[in-house]
Amino acid sequence: MELIKQNFSIKDLENLSGIKAHTIRMWEKRYNILTPERTDTNIRMYDSSSLQKILNIAFLNENGYKISRISKLSEEEITAMVHRITSSISDENRAINQFKMAMMNFDESLFDKTYKALLEKKTFKTIFNNIFLPLLNEVGMLWQTDTIKPIHEHYIVDLIKQKLYINIVEIKSSKKPIKDDLFILFLPENEIHDIGILYIQYLLLHSGYQTIFLGPSLPLSNMKFLLERYPNVRFLSYCTIAPVNMQDFINEFQEIICDGRQYELNLFGHKANMLKDSPLPENIKIYRDLNNFIKTI
Repeated sequence: MELIKQNFSIKDLENLSGIKAHTIRMWEKRYNILTPERTDTNIRMYDSSSLQKILNIAFLNENGYKISRISKLSEEEITAMVHRITSSISDENRAINQFKMAMMNFDESLFDKTYKALLEKKTFKTIFNNIFLPLLNEVGMLWQTDTIKPIHEHYIVDLIKQKLYINIVEIKSSKKPIKDDLFILFLPENEIHDIGILYIQYLLLHSGYQTIFLGPSLPLSNMKFLLERYPNVRFLSYCTIAPVNMQDFINEFQEIICDGRQYELNLFGHKANMLKDSPLPENIKIYRDLNNFIKTI
């Protein structure tokens, strides 16, 4: 099985670059920007160098360069021009493209090189908010359009999580909590998507809060033991694909965890947002924006 994708359809290029397929075909015909191979059935196929070139062209085009001018440049000149654009938004767009290339080719060295270059100018929080989050949104769309396979998504998510772990450890070792609040972070049963809640843990630690992170797929009953040792806690969970019924989950939290007390439960994620307009107990709070949550607690 071929793990590193070497050949791309014109639809793949559209999904990865944001340039419509008919525009790419027009640019090929008018400006000869790409020279695709043809299958036996006359379908265009592109290699990884063509993908990199169209990403660079899309980047320049988004930053005000007309295709008529770009088409007169060599590939080396296009690459050099991309590197000369140094505004903040340009850096971020270029980094996202580099991370996508790292994902497509399972290239950890490219990922680390791009990440280290960003760290020279930006904080980890800025990188995560302005680059990793938009990248993950794009990756989700690429997966839905079958441009990438689950293995690509798993690969890039794991690389980002590695950076999260490093930054969480660094904060724990260098910054003592300055607030008494203790947050218990967990994912409900059958929920395995933990990158969102890991970032929330980073934000909480960065803001001086204490945290206990319990990881994915945890039955509510397992947390009863914690309440014996930590009676004054606040709970937080991130619900992307589970639980199936959010209202049942909230009812169980009230019965099993609260049991007559009013423990706060802060909820994030797609499943939680489905309850945004539903009547909820006072101790249940739903948030859409991670950074807004930090400002309001």
